[in-house]
Amino acid sequence: MSGKLLLAAQLLFFCMGAYYFYRSSRRKGRKSRGFMEENLCQLEKINGMRNVCLTEPLAEQTRPKSLTEIIGQEKAVRALRAALCGPNPQHILIYGPPGVGKTAAARLILEEAKRRPESPFGKGAKFVELDATTLQFDERNIADPLMGSVHDPIYQGAGALGQAGIPQPRPGAVCEANGGVLFIDEIGELHPLQMNKLLKVLEDRVARFQSSYYSRQNTDIPLYIHEIFQKGLPADFRLIGATTRSPAEIPEALRSRCTEIFFERLDRHSVEKIAQNSLRRSGMAFEEGLCGEIARYARGGRDTVNIVQSLTSLAWIEGGRTVTAADLEWVAEMGRYQPLMQRRIRQEPQTGVANGLGVQSGGGGMLLFVEAVAKRGEGGLTVTGIMEEEEIKSRQGSGRRKSNARSSAENVLTLLEEYGFSKAAYHVHINFPGGVPVDGPSAGAAMFLAVYSAFVETPLPNDIAVTGEIGIKGQILPVGGVEEKLEAAREAGVKRAFIPAENWKEGYGRLGIEVVPVENADELLRGVFLGRKSEGAALK
Repeated sequence: MSGKLLLAAQLLFFCMGAYYFYRSSRRKGRKSRGFMEENLCQLEKINGMRNVCLTEPLAEQTRPKSLTEIIGQEKAVRALRAALCGPNPQHILIYGPPGVGKTAAARLILEEAKRRPESPFGKGAKFVELDATTLQFDERNIADPLMGSVHDPIYQGAGALGQAGIPQPRPGAVCEANGGVLFIDEIGELHPLQMNKLLKVLEDRVARFQSSYYSRQNTDIPLYIHEIFQKGLPADFRLIGATTRSPAEIPEALRSRCTEIFFERLDRHSVEKIAQNSLRRSGMAFEEGLCGEIARYARGGRDTVNIVQSLTSLAWIEGGRTVTAADLEWVAEMGRYQPLMQRRIRQEPQTGVANGLGVQSGGGGMLLFVEAVAKRGEGGLTVTGIMEEEEIKSRQGSGRRKSNARSSAENVLTLLEEYGFSKAAYHVHINFPGGVPVDGPSAGAAMFLAVYSAFVETPLPNDIAVTGEIGIKGQILPVGGVEEKLEAAREAGVKRAFIPAENWKEGYGRLGIEVVPVENADELLRGVFLGRKSEGAALK
């Protein structure tokens, strides 16, 4: 009897178990079908989104497809070739304003390097691009798309490995770029901690990972994870960092590891060429001379393409007519585009008026007019059109000081006493017209010429220009941005430009104007008023 009861009990438990597993499989089946239906629904939605395409933006149509299409950066492109296309490619820092082709040039240079037999870049070398301003960096190392991170078991979604207590390394861009190029736009915006980690990877060419959950003795951890934690992952790439900041704002430790290359602000001719190419690719007819007018408003390649896009769209919706200068005026007004300053030399020589050369805040050279009046009477000095104070910034802090331009004006009056001038007997007024405050000492030589001309009542030639710091002993001291200044001088109609002798380069002889190096005020005066350099006594 007891045997029959035991058999019945076993049969009952078996039936209950079978029923439980049956119901469980039904529920799982319904869930599985539900997941499959949701999966198919979402895939269909994504495919539907992919099937919706707008026209290709003009900016993409005009993006350079070869290095010859990068306009106005011939020197920078040549420097990129030298740094990246040889048998031993270097890390690179690219400086330059936005919209001048830094990213496009870097991408195309890698493609050229991959075609060269002596290059270490293979055919599969990647160009991994990041923007430092949008990197989602977590100081707890939960997420780091640049360096990589470790997904510890405590994190949600750790999966089967996480449930087994196994940390999972997640490689970042430095590993993805192995064997290729890692391009970081606006690299100067990197978090200091990321910058330090990047420098270590550049030195070791290995990305390393750490986790308190990792143990060498844990035999449950897969061999590949042991390999990653113990030896790291290869991160042998070449870094190309691009920035709109100045070199002084980039950490010296990074700069010392890189070749520095400078992209210039596009000149008027380059902008005209970009505008012409963009208009032709749009397929719209346009008035003659329109590209030159666009160059008055556009400050770079992106500005140019945006203006052309607005112009062609306007003409298209109005019947596909020819794009006109009137359309450009409307677009400039609606977009608040301001015409770029483009000064030309004056028509006639004038007493007390000199042409100086400066650098604009956004890069590029510019012609500066310096006016001076010297009147007998109570001595004094008035300087207008300059920065009265300058702010000095560094990593240690910041401070303020009296304007260098004002100090240069005081140097000029002291020097002029060597030429018969008396600070006690003359009131001198120096002015920089044009509404752009001048700072820095590089206008010193131009101020000297203007005040000297006013003092001796002799007109200065209108087709000369000068740059250089002036010393109280008459030295013409070196300054920065000379090449940009000379280009601006040429565009302004200058025939002869005087620069400090220490700034002289042989290449300046090919710029299309006469460039005269001078060492002191005597040479400058003789070169200006006699048309030649001389070692004789000073003009008085």
